[in-house]
Amino acid sequence: MKRYILAGAALLVTFVVLSRGASTKSAPFPDPALDDQLAPASSQRSVVVAGGCFWGIQAVFQHVKGVSSAMSGYSGGTVKNPSYEAVCTGRTGHAESVRVVYDPSQVSFGQLLKVFFSVAHDPTEVNRQGPDTGTQYRSIIFYENADQQKIARAYIEQLDAAKTFRKPIATQLVPLDQFYQAEGYHQDYATKHPYEPYIAINDLPKVDHLQKQLPDLYRK
Repeated sequence: MKRYILAGAALLVTFVVLSRGASTKSAPFPDPALDDQLAPASSQRSVVVAGGCFWGIQAVFQHVKGVSSAMSGYSGGTVKNPSYEAVCTGRTGHAESVRVVYDPSQVSFGQLLKVFFSVAHDPTEVNRQGPDTGTQYRSIIFYENADQQKIARAYIEQLDAAKTFRKPIATQLVPLDQFYQAEGYHQDYATKHPYEPYIAINDLPKVDHLQKQLPDLYRK
Protein backbone atom coordinates (compact mmCIF):
# COMPACT_ATOMS: atom_id res chain seq x y z
CA MET A 1 0.00 0.00 0.00
CA LYS A 2 2.86 2.34 0.86
CA ARG A 3 4.38 2.01 -2.62
CA TYR A 4 1.09 3.00 -4.25
CA ILE A 5 0.82 6.05 -2.03
CA LEU A 6 4.37 7.06 -2.92
CA ALA A 7 3.65 6.59 -6.61
CA GLY A 8 0.64 8.88 -6.35
CA ALA A 9 2.64 11.46 -4.45
CA ALA A 10 5.39 11.28 -7.05
CA LEU A 11 2.89 11.98 -9.82
CA LEU A 12 1.52 14.95 -7.90
CA VAL A 13 4.98 16.39 -7.30
CA THR A 14 5.88 15.77 -10.94
CA PHE A 15 2.82 17.77 -12.04
CA VAL A 16 3.69 20.64 -9.70
CA VAL A 17 7.33 20.72 -10.85
CA LEU A 18 6.41 20.60 -14.52
CA SER A 19 3.76 23.28 -14.17
CA ARG A 20 6.25 25.55 -12.41
CA GLY A 21 9.45 25.11 -14.32
CA ALA A 22 8.91 23.19 -17.54
CA SER A 23 8.46 24.55 -21.02
CA THR A 24 5.45 26.77 -21.54
CA LYS A 25 5.03 25.29 -25.01
CA SER A 26 4.03 21.86 -26.24
CA ALA A 27 6.98 21.75 -28.65
CA PRO A 28 9.95 19.52 -27.79
CA PHE A 29 12.62 21.07 -25.60
CA PRO A 30 15.00 22.91 -27.96
CA ASP A 31 18.52 21.78 -28.78
CA PRO A 32 21.31 24.28 -28.22
CA ALA A 33 21.82 26.47 -31.27
CA LEU A 34 25.52 26.66 -30.35
CA ASP A 35 27.20 23.36 -29.52
CA ASP A 36 30.33 21.28 -29.97
CA GLN A 37 30.55 18.84 -32.84
CA LEU A 38 30.89 15.23 -31.74
CA ALA A 39 34.57 14.40 -31.44
CA PRO A 40 36.07 12.05 -34.05
CA ALA A 41 37.66 9.82 -31.42
CA SER A 42 36.76 8.62 -27.94
CA SER A 43 38.19 10.58 -25.01
CA GLN A 44 37.12 11.94 -21.63
CA ARG A 45 35.91 15.40 -20.70
CA SER A 46 34.08 16.61 -17.63
CA VAL A 47 31.77 19.29 -16.30
CA VAL A 48 30.51 20.02 -12.80
CA VAL A 49 26.88 21.05 -12.34
CA ALA A 50 24.66 21.82 -9.37
CA GLY A 51 20.88 21.90 -9.18
CA GLY A 52 19.44 20.85 -5.86
CA CYS A 53 20.15 17.64 -3.99
CA PHE A 54 23.01 15.82 -5.70
CA TRP A 55 21.27 12.46 -5.37
CA GLY A 56 18.84 13.27 -8.17
CA ILE A 57 21.33 15.03 -10.43
CA GLN A 58 23.71 12.08 -10.14
CA ALA A 59 20.93 9.58 -10.87
CA VAL A 60 19.88 11.42 -14.03
CA PHE A 61 23.35 11.71 -15.52
CA GLN A 62 24.14 8.08 -14.75
CA HIS A 63 21.46 7.28 -17.34
CA VAL A 64 22.75 9.60 -20.06
CA LYS A 65 24.35 8.11 -23.15
CA GLY A 66 28.08 8.76 -23.30
CA VAL A 67 28.47 9.51 -19.60
CA SER A 68 31.05 7.24 -18.00
CA SER A 69 30.65 8.48 -14.43
CA ALA A 70 28.70 10.91 -12.30
CA MET A 71 30.03 11.65 -8.82
CA SER A 72 28.37 13.59 -6.03
CA GLY A 73 30.40 16.27 -4.31
CA TYR A 74 30.77 19.92 -3.33
CA SER A 75 31.91 22.97 -5.34
CA GLY A 76 31.78 26.74 -5.16
CA GLY A 77 32.74 27.27 -1.54
CA THR A 78 35.62 28.63 0.50
CA VAL A 79 36.29 25.74 2.90
CA LYS A 80 38.71 22.98 1.94
CA ASN A 81 37.48 19.38 2.14
CA PRO A 82 34.03 20.26 3.49
CA SER A 83 31.82 17.69 5.14
CA TYR A 84 28.16 17.18 4.31
CA GLU A 85 27.18 18.49 7.72
CA ALA A 86 29.20 21.68 7.16
CA VAL A 87 27.78 22.25 3.67
CA CYS A 88 24.23 21.81 5.02
CA THR A 89 24.69 24.83 7.28
CA GLY A 90 24.98 27.01 4.20
CA ARG A 91 28.04 28.73 5.68
CA THR A 92 30.77 27.08 3.58
CA GLY A 93 29.50 28.55 0.30
CA HIS A 94 29.46 25.17 -1.43
CA ALA A 95 26.68 23.79 -3.58
CA GLU A 96 25.81 20.12 -3.73
CA SER A 97 27.32 19.29 -7.10
CA VAL A 98 27.91 16.44 -9.52
CA ARG A 99 31.02 15.90 -11.62
CA VAL A 100 29.97 14.40 -14.96
CA VAL A 101 32.64 12.61 -17.00
CA TYR A 102 31.62 11.98 -20.59
CA ASP A 103 32.87 10.83 -23.97
CA PRO A 104 32.60 13.76 -26.43
CA SER A 105 32.44 11.33 -29.36
CA GLN A 106 29.11 10.02 -28.02
CA VAL A 107 27.46 13.05 -26.43
CA SER A 108 28.10 16.77 -26.81
CA PHE A 109 28.42 19.34 -24.06
CA GLY A 110 25.26 21.02 -25.32
CA GLN A 111 23.31 17.77 -25.09
CA LEU A 112 24.38 17.43 -21.46
CA LEU A 113 23.11 20.95 -20.86
CA LYS A 114 19.80 20.01 -22.49
CA VAL A 115 19.44 17.20 -19.94
CA PHE A 116 20.44 19.55 -17.12
CA PHE A 117 17.90 22.22 -18.02
CA SER A 118 15.00 20.06 -19.19
CA VAL A 119 14.75 17.13 -16.76
CA ALA A 120 17.47 17.24 -14.08
CA HIS A 121 16.13 20.26 -12.18
CA ASP A 122 14.14 23.49 -12.39
CA PRO A 123 16.67 26.16 -13.49
CA THR A 124 14.35 29.02 -12.60
CA GLU A 125 14.47 28.31 -8.87
CA VAL A 126 16.73 30.48 -6.69
CA ASN A 127 18.52 28.76 -3.81
CA ARG A 128 16.09 25.87 -3.70
CA GLN A 129 14.81 22.77 -5.48
CA GLY A 130 11.57 21.12 -4.46
CA PRO A 131 11.53 20.66 -0.68
CA ASP A 132 15.19 21.69 -0.26
CA THR A 133 16.08 25.32 0.45
CA GLY A 134 19.39 27.10 0.94
CA THR A 135 22.32 28.36 -1.11
CA GLN A 136 23.74 24.82 -1.21
CA TYR A 137 20.87 23.95 -3.57
CA ARG A 138 21.44 26.76 -6.09
CA SER A 139 21.65 26.11 -9.82
CA ILE A 140 25.17 26.39 -11.26
CA ILE A 141 27.26 25.30 -14.21
CA PHE A 142 30.91 25.22 -13.14
CA TYR A 143 32.57 25.58 -16.53
CA GLU A 144 36.08 24.24 -17.06
CA ASN A 145 37.08 26.25 -20.13
CA ALA A 146 36.02 29.13 -22.35
CA ASP A 147 34.15 26.87 -24.79
CA GLN A 148 31.93 25.47 -22.03
CA GLN A 149 31.25 28.99 -20.77
CA LYS A 150 30.35 30.22 -24.26
CA ILE A 151 28.01 27.32 -25.04
CA ALA A 152 26.30 27.48 -21.64
CA ARG A 153 25.77 31.24 -21.81
CA ALA A 154 24.41 31.03 -25.36
CA TYR A 155 21.97 28.27 -24.38
CA ILE A 156 20.66 30.19 -21.38
CA GLU A 157 20.13 33.25 -23.59
CA GLN A 158 18.43 31.07 -26.21
CA LEU A 159 16.02 29.50 -23.70
CA ASP A 160 15.21 32.84 -22.09
CA ALA A 161 14.64 34.53 -25.45
CA ALA A 162 12.28 31.73 -26.49
CA LYS A 163 10.48 31.97 -23.11
CA THR A 164 10.92 28.22 -22.73
CA PHE A 165 10.24 28.63 -19.00
CA ARG A 166 7.65 30.73 -17.25
CA LYS A 167 10.39 32.52 -15.33
CA PRO A 168 13.91 33.61 -16.27
CA ILE A 169 16.67 31.05 -15.82
CA ALA A 170 18.55 31.60 -12.55
CA THR A 171 21.47 29.26 -13.28
CA GLN A 172 24.84 30.79 -12.45
CA LEU A 173 27.91 30.35 -14.66
CA VAL A 174 31.00 30.00 -12.46
CA PRO A 175 34.55 28.89 -13.31
CA LEU A 176 35.39 25.61 -11.62
CA ASP A 177 37.85 26.10 -8.79
CA GLN A 178 37.66 22.83 -6.88
CA PHE A 179 35.43 19.78 -6.71
CA TYR A 180 35.40 17.76 -3.50
CA GLN A 181 34.03 14.24 -3.60
CA ALA A 182 31.15 13.69 -1.19
CA GLU A 183 31.13 10.99 1.43
CA GLY A 184 30.73 7.41 0.23
CA TYR A 185 27.19 7.00 1.49
CA HIS A 186 26.06 9.78 -0.87
CA GLN A 187 27.33 8.03 -3.99
CA ASP A 188 24.68 6.17 -6.03
CA TYR A 189 22.19 7.01 -3.29
CA ALA A 190 19.09 7.02 -5.50
CA THR A 191 20.05 3.68 -7.03
CA LYS A 192 20.62 2.09 -3.65
CA HIS A 193 17.51 3.55 -1.95
CA PRO A 194 14.76 3.64 -4.61
CA TYR A 195 11.92 3.14 -2.11
CA GLU A 196 12.85 5.95 0.26
CA PRO A 197 10.04 8.52 0.08
CA TYR A 198 12.39 11.38 -0.80
CA ILE A 199 13.92 9.43 -3.69
CA ALA A 200 10.62 8.02 -4.95
CA ILE A 201 8.96 11.44 -4.94
CA ASN A 202 11.76 13.80 -5.96
CA ASP A 203 14.43 11.90 -7.88
CA LEU A 204 13.15 8.81 -9.69
CA PRO A 205 10.60 10.86 -11.68
CA LYS A 206 13.53 12.81 -13.16
CA VAL A 207 15.05 9.62 -14.55
CA ASP A 208 11.65 8.65 -15.91
CA HIS A 209 11.34 12.07 -17.59
CA LEU A 210 14.76 11.57 -19.18
CA GLN A 211 13.68 8.28 -20.70
CA LYS A 212 10.36 9.63 -21.97
CA GLN A 213 11.35 13.13 -23.07
CA LEU A 214 14.89 12.49 -24.36
CA PRO A 215 14.93 8.83 -25.43
CA ASP A 216 17.89 9.34 -27.77
CA LEU A 217 20.02 10.41 -24.80
CA TYR A 218 18.75 7.79 -22.35
CA ARG A 219 20.50 4.54 -21.47
CA LYS A 220 19.56 1.93 -18.92
